[in-house]
Amino acid sequence: MVSDRALDVLRVIVEDFIDSSEPVASKAIASRPGFGVSAATIRNDMALLEEEELITAPHTSAGRIPTDKGYRVFVDSLTQHRPLTTAQRSAVQRFLEQSVDLDDTLTRTVRLLSQLTNQVALIRYPTFGQARVRHVELLPMDSDRLMVILITDSGHVDQSVVELPDTLDEAVVGELRARINEAVVGRSLDDTQTELKALPDTSSPDRRPIVELVVEGICRTLDAHRTDRLLVSGAANLVKTEGDFSESVYPVLEAIEEQVTVLKLFSEMSQDGPDIFARIGREMDAPLSETSVVAGSYSSSDDETGVVGVLGPIRMDYPGNMSAVRAVARYLTRLLDPQATQAEK
Repeated sequence: MVSDRALDVLRVIVEDFIDSSEPVASKAIASRPGFGVSAATIRNDMALLEEEELITAPHTSAGRIPTDKGYRVFVDSLTQHRPLTTAQRSAVQRFLEQSVDLDDTLTRTVRLLSQLTNQVALIRYPTFGQARVRHVELLPMDSDRLMVILITDSGHVDQSVVELPDTLDEAVVGELRARINEAVVGRSLDDTQTELKALPDTSSPDRRPIVELVVEGICRTLDAHRTDRLLVSGAANLVKTEGDFSESVYPVLEAIEEQVTVLKLFSEMSQDGPDIFARIGREMDAPLSETSVVAGSYSSSDDETGVVGVLGPIRMDYPGNMSAVRAVARYLTRLLDPQATQAEK
């Protein structure tokens, strides 16, 4: 059983090691205000922490550094996180409120979070299985090409281009646009595909090939909504901390670029709790086992959630990063989910 004073010793070791990257000695801890005990007493507390595998000696130095388990105890013991400054909060609000659509909002968010934390920032798009269609627009581009634009009630806009075998006049495009919108507006994306696939069967034989091509284009757009998408910013920040990795940082960068590992992790983490969650070191599989991830959920107006977070070395500023992720996730929810804002009030 670790005493309260030993936990205070652990907190100091974690904080000092994060700041300096140097092992922390008992003498340095004893000299800090608030302890009021000798270095020998601190050494006893450190021995207990070492028995519990919360700290370790990296070499023959008298100092100690936290283990992954020690970081976990430190993070779990945080009762409050370092708040953003008034200037930072204002900057977050102004920067995000300038966005024009979902893609712009999320791109701005991931850039902003990277700048606030000096870590790799990541954001997973919300899934849109429960989103509803607000409008489908058909825009002739050339005589034989048609742009299909899908707009959901969450404000997401996506598009695809359909190559046509024949030229379509405006009257035919207008008629097809009206039929499609009558069939799908207000329906969930899951139901929309079913309704669309029935349209060719109710079309005249001469129009059926065109309707099939347009329906196929819209269905491709709908499928894109079901695909996990990840935005990344600040990968160069990870390279700057390469000294915190036992070998090369590049396997981590490759995992971020390939996205599969991170997306799987975010899916698992989103089930950990409703607020801010963290995975530390060996709590994750290689190649992320020498990193930590701090993340939080945000919601969109269609009741779907995404995940926003940061990835960096295990020796990261957990209170500051958790505060930044929480603030950004909340601002993001306010922008995308007005009902959540009303609920907060």
